[in-house]
Amino acid sequence: MGQLHRELEMRSGFLGIRPGGRLLDYACGTGLVTRALGAQLSQCVGIDISESMVEQYNLNAKAHGLSLSERAAYLGNLISPDDPSPAAFASPSFFDFDVAGVGLGFHHVDDCSLAAKRLAQRLRPGGGFFIMDFLSHAPLDHGAASKGICHHGFTEDQVRAMFDEAGVGKGFGFEVMDTDITFDHGPGSSSPLVRRVFFARGQKDTAANTQL
Repeated sequence: MGQLHRELEMRSGFLGIRPGGRLLDYACGTGLVTRALGAQLSQCVGIDISESMVEQYNLNAKAHGLSLSERAAYLGNLISPDDPSPAAFASPSFFDFDVAGVGLGFHHVDDCSLAAKRLAQRLRPGGGFFIMDFLSHAPLDHGAASKGICHHGFTEDQVRAMFDEAGVGKGFGFEVMDTDITFDHGPGSSSPLVRRVFFARGQKDTAANTQL
């Protein structure tokens, strides 16, 4: 993941990261996005449905001497169709983020438009939203890694429409890495996956109503 870390760092301005801002790192995993962008930010909040990922995120933060107010991850789901307002994330500390981002998570999400809308609700007026994910590719048998894959990548037009529908299409930008990335999914995967990664960003339309 070192190459993705560098690509995120290089694109921090494009992704809407500003010194002293607050980041919501959704589907945070162990914290790739946070680690790449966090040095510029006053606070990073991660949320993930995997308890082990959340635990590792927090262990990494502690190892770097960061307080819970600076960097912390929580177990939970903001994008469930059955729970539009999860009680665990109802406090003001989980709203008014300057930026919300999802790194390599949207291809695991069934309803991406709903997910984008839910995350847009967590942004301050004019806040930024970004995703990092795979360009559209042919379906392949990923073995065990195929579990939970809902989309075989995305086109720029699909992402633009998703952002527009969620009210975060202002200033839409779309950049693609110059080279492919090889992912080793470990046991159960027949072979490494070679993918081209894109970065898409937009800004919350302050007039949009994204309540769902």
